[in-house]
Amino acid sequence: MASIAKIARRTFLIGSAAIVGGVAFGAYYVSRPAPNPLQPGEGEAALNPFVLIDQNGVTLFAPRAEMGQGVKTSWAALIAEELDVELDQVRVLHGPAAAAYYNSAFIADGLPGRGYDSGNFKHAIGEMLGHLGKTLNLHGTGGSTSMKDGYKRMRLAGATARETLKQAAANRLGVERGQLTTAAGTVTAPDGTKLSYSDLALEAAKLDPIETELRPKSDWRLIGKSQPRLDMAAKASGTAEFGVDIRLPGMKFASLRMNPRQGGGMKGFDASAADTMPGVEQVVNMGAGVAVVARNTWLAMQALDAIEVDWEDAPYPPETEQVFAKIAEAFDNGPNSVLRDDGDADTLPEGATELAADYQVPYLAHATMEPMNATALLQDGRLTVWCGNQMPTYTQMKCAEEAGLESDQVDIRTTYLGGGFGRRVEFDYAVLATRLAKQMPGTPVQLTWSREEDMRHDMYRPGALARMRGAVKDGQAVLLDGKVAAASPVAQAMKRLADLPAAGPDKVHVEGFFNPPYAIPNFRMAGHLSDIQIPVGFWRSVGNSFNAFFVESFIDEMAHAAGTDPLEFRLEMARREWAPAAGVLEAVKEMSGWSGKTAEGIGRGVAMCYSFGTPVAEVIEVTEEDGSIRISNAWIACDVGQAIDPSIIRAQMFGGMAYGLSAACFGEITFADGAAEQGNFPDYDAMRMHTMPNTQVQVLENQAHLGGVGEPGTPPAAPALANALFDLTGKRARRLPLMHDFDLLI
Repeated sequence: MASIAKIARRTFLIGSAAIVGGVAFGAYYVSRPAPNPLQPGEGEAALNPFVLIDQNGVTLFAPRAEMGQGVKTSWAALIAEELDVELDQVRVLHGPAAAAYYNSAFIADGLPGRGYDSGNFKHAIGEMLGHLGKTLNLHGTGGSTSMKDGYKRMRLAGATARETLKQAAANRLGVERGQLTTAAGTVTAPDGTKLSYSDLALEAAKLDPIETELRPKSDWRLIGKSQPRLDMAAKASGTAEFGVDIRLPGMKFASLRMNPRQGGGMKGFDASAADTMPGVEQVVNMGAGVAVVARNTWLAMQALDAIEVDWEDAPYPPETEQVFAKIAEAFDNGPNSVLRDDGDADTLPEGATELAADYQVPYLAHATMEPMNATALLQDGRLTVWCGNQMPTYTQMKCAEEAGLESDQVDIRTTYLGGGFGRRVEFDYAVLATRLAKQMPGTPVQLTWSREEDMRHDMYRPGALARMRGAVKDGQAVLLDGKVAAASPVAQAMKRLADLPAAGPDKVHVEGFFNPPYAIPNFRMAGHLSDIQIPVGFWRSVGNSFNAFFVESFIDEMAHAAGTDPLEFRLEMARREWAPAAGVLEAVKEMSGWSGKTAEGIGRGVAMCYSFGTPVAEVIEVTEEDGSIRISNAWIACDVGQAIDPSIIRAQMFGGMAYGLSAACFGEITFADGAAEQGNFPDYDAMRMHTMPNTQVQVLENQAHLGGVGEPGTPPAAPALANALFDLTGKRARRLPLMHDFDLLI
């Protein structure tokens, strides 16, 4: 990979034109900023990467991928709050792949501990260590980190720019900077003289940046208030540019078919029938598969159907039952982690009632609405790749390796993402587009996966097993002892991204398993890693997605064994462990009017999970309706510490729950002869408008530190629904998807 300095020297391109004629401002919350990727020309100046001012106004850079979570709006609001501009005055762009746009929250979130037990000192250490992301080139979006990463850094960027502009105005007018005020992109003097930021930009660029204190919360104009989404009009009008929308002069279109037995190679293929099809221009050997280049994407996909391929076998068991038998073997080995081991989990407390249960969840596809795609152009020793991606610098590095170039010879243009959910953390689609571009130098080629190819070549959410044991006494939980087994997305991703082995306890594997904010005196949770070679990756909420189902389903079983109301059972434990967790449970209790009793034909279930710094509780209500079961109502409460944009938070909680309910009801990837059996939405269904429950969301701000919002709404959905089905039917769900055991409305 090229050095950071080389990356910073390359021309900064957005779309097909360089950003020119401007001056950029900003400040990092670090002592040594990374090189600024903006490269000014004559009469231009660039002081930092986040705010650019030119004769046309203000451009803000939000280099976190916009995939529907509202980061473009909220990140811009953080800058604009201190810069004193309104959001309708600015344009917002995604920055290039650069170390300057590193994510400071990635590393901080990986520190040891349960998360909710982090005091101010530990939190400060996490913030400092987080800036190692600059050295590691961690420019990326994921882990519900965008706001935690930008909360201070972007406000400081805006504040520094504001004060430097004011100093430029003070120098011109011969007054003190403190006498000037700013609003709506204008500096105003005591005599009423007004100077626009655009007018002052070049003078300000000659000054040393002026650091200042951040404004108190009482003076905020934008933060804490719902803002119109900056991407709303473009998406509603169809003018927003996603990866599949890229069109370039002379572009060719391609699709591909890789070995459906992932990890297996290709013995050979016969493309004679495809070669003669009108519109087909090339058939390309891609190593473990073939690609067709044609006049349009549909022709390419049709031609692939005419190619006969002899595939190699997969390096994992070919059938689903054999796969899970292999996963279960992990329980026979020592645990990779025991991150919670309180009290004595080996001894049953005297007079306690013991219970045990085993659970299973399937592999899951990300099922993004926009299938994987990328457009690549290799020309004059440079490679340009257009795609929606969550990790620009790593995508740049991997595409450079494929093309035989240095990283500073590769431009990554990040478009809107038609869904990410962790799938676009990966880079395979961009690398394969680069592989095609090598065959066609000087010609841009857009590679688009069919839905079937996408679903059968995912880095899946791993299938997982849990063995739970617990005990109750006098209406309370006195013991919880759990084991979870699954493949490790971290280990596989580290191998794919950096060719590095994973070391030490895998915290992601057991997140939501070892750290539920419940006070249980004898509490032990162990993680067992399976080495099965089915590709797995980061799926929305990662380990929490299955661990919350295991823990919250079993907690419900414990509550019933104790003869205690399930919500009160949780509340009692949460109050003794962490107040914000109890707060979200109390909120959904009040919102839903929970009484512990339900009428005939109605069932209710509750679940709570702490993930990505945010506790979320959900109550799901189900109703018998004409012989099937409707999910009728849902109530969600979350505590994010500081709500930057309440409407976006509510939308993310709703969307996260919908994603979790879809997986809980219908989602599964099964295997036959080594290949995934599901290929499209008829095989991998989702919640529809008519099956979504009426939903209320309450956003709390009681905890000390800022929490994430993109993923925490997903984990409680499956166990809350499963617990509601038990309340309705008396049948306990210990496996997913629920469609196999319950007659759900579709």
